[in-house]
Amino acid sequence: MVKHLESMDDFNTMLETSKTKLVVVDFTATWCGPCKYIGPIFEKLAEENPDIEFVKVDVDEADDVAAHCGVRAMPTFQFFRNGEKIEEMMGADQNKLAALVAKLK
Repeated sequence: MVKHLESMDDFNTMLETSKTKLVVVDFTATWCGPCKYIGPIFEKLAEENPDIEFVKVDVDEADDVAAHCGVRAMPTFQFFRNGEKIEEMMGADQNKLAALVAKLK
C-alpha cells in the first residue's frame, strides 16, 4: 500500500518509523502527465514489495517537503535508508525504477 504524505511532520515521522526499511518516495503532481503514467506502476511495485515503504508526496500539497528534498522536476523518486537519501531518479522510466527497487532492497 502506498501512503500519502501531506506535511513535513508526516515526512519526518515516516523516516523515523521506517529507519531499517528501504523507503521509496514518489514526488508527484496531479497536473503531471508522466506522473499519471508511472503512478500505477509505483502502486504495483508497492504490492510486490511489502517489505519496502512506498510513499507519495504531492509537490503542490506538500511543497515544504519537496523543497526540503530539493525536488525540481516530476516525477522524482528518492530512496531513503536509515533516514538518509541513498539514491534518486528523475523521470517516468518504469524499467529503471523497478531495477533500482530490486538493487536497493
